[in-house]
Amino acid sequence: MNHAWWGPSSETGRRWLNLVAAAVLLILTVPVCVIVAALIKLTSRGPVLYTQTRVGLDRRLGSGNRSTIPARRSDLGGRPFTIWKFRTMGVGAELDTGAVWAAKDDPRVTGVGRWLRRYRVDELPQLWNVLAGDMNLVGPRPERPDIVARLRQEIPRYQQRHRVLPGITGHAQVSLPYDTSIEDVHLKVRHDLAYIGTASAWQDARIMGKTIPVMLFQRGAR
Repeated sequence: MNHAWWGPSSETGRRWLNLVAAAVLLILTVPVCVIVAALIKLTSRGPVLYTQTRVGLDRRLGSGNRSTIPARRSDLGGRPFTIWKFRTMGVGAELDTGAVWAAKDDPRVTGVGRWLRRYRVDELPQLWNVLAGDMNLVGPRPERPDIVARLRQEIPRYQQRHRVLPGITGHAQVSLPYDTSIEDVHLKVRHDLAYIGTASAWQDARIMGKTIPVMLFQRGAR
């Protein structure tokens, strides 16, 4: 197995692949982003971009003696970060519901937002998250802190998803349909852990290639 920094099995190699791919995609999709921003602004009140707190990489995992690391006030299982998306809901849509999984025909979603979600265009601002080091293009999908707190109690080994940077796309996202039950999440976690166990630059490249038909045929995780 090649452990050189540029090798297909090295974390550095994977990170460089994800960075370069994200930078190229960001450049290529600038015209799309401009059009999307205009459509959102013209068709609904509120900001173009929407932010959420998500749980990312747990940098304490695999670091040896964790007793030397100061305890956090609230252990979210990973480092929280702000994820960026094009806004697809009306302003204040979650004031009454709080954090919930997205539904297929969510009534909170705007007309333009429904199209953006269908073709995953709302995810394009997350390319900035990749460049900033919060995410990779490929990895387990990051969840919101309160959802993570619940799933850590219900699903064995859920915490191990945070051993790698989360991703915009991933093995579970291109292999499975939308989550509709806790059983679906169990299956997604098994796919995520299988990916983590064999992660490589070549595997990330294959998943990137599979993402395009997933977007076109409207499958996978929101």
